[in-house]
Amino acid sequence: MNEYIVEAEDLVKIYRMGKVEVRALNGVSIKVKKGEFISVMGPSGSGKSTLLHQLGLLDTPTSGQIVIDGINVSRLSERKKGEFRLKELGYVFQEYAILPELTAMENVYLPLMMLGVGRDKCRRKALGILEQVGIGELADHLPRELSGGEQQRVAIARALVNNPKILFADEPTANLDSVTSKRIIDLFKALNQELGQTIVMVTHEQELGRMADRIVHLRDGEVV
Repeated sequence: MNEYIVEAEDLVKIYRMGKVEVRALNGVSIKVKKGEFISVMGPSGSGKSTLLHQLGLLDTPTSGQIVIDGINVSRLSERKKGEFRLKELGYVFQEYAILPELTAMENVYLPLMMLGVGRDKCRRKALGILEQVGIGELADHLPRELSGGEQQRVAIARALVNNPKILFADEPTANLDSVTSKRIIDLFKALNQELGQTIVMVTHEQELGRMADRIVHLRDGEVV
């Protein structure tokens, strides 16, 4: 049985702007064990978010391959990648990316509805996840009625509602104060330790990054 849930080999990502080529990733290879919490760190422009977007199938590498839980996702069609993202992966971004016209609960169960799950089951599952992240009492509140930290917890609950194999977090505390940031990382740590949730997190904050099991340092598109 393979202990690694992510195996990425020799990832290259080149962006072309006119006649200029920018090599955002330069042959990155990385493995993530099942149940591991890793942080990806490095200076601005080092390729952190680019790497996360490749691993999370939000972008396609110029070359190299990615295997997730034994599936070579590099070979999947765009439609199959979309299905894989919806069913198997969860995402948390720095800007929360929740819909302002929907309540916390509705934002959380949106992915389930996209999979055809019935409304009653959607509501039960969403409420359970909101309680798990500590804001069950805010289920019927709109985003404008929530603090930044509470909105990020809604985003985390939405990312978890499909029981994802991997939770990807891209600078999840960038818009939060230091106290709230620590609480969000403590929540990630609890999800990792108590539920065995695999987490890949990009952060520029050293103190928060050190709370992960392992740090992957990037510089100039390479692991250092």
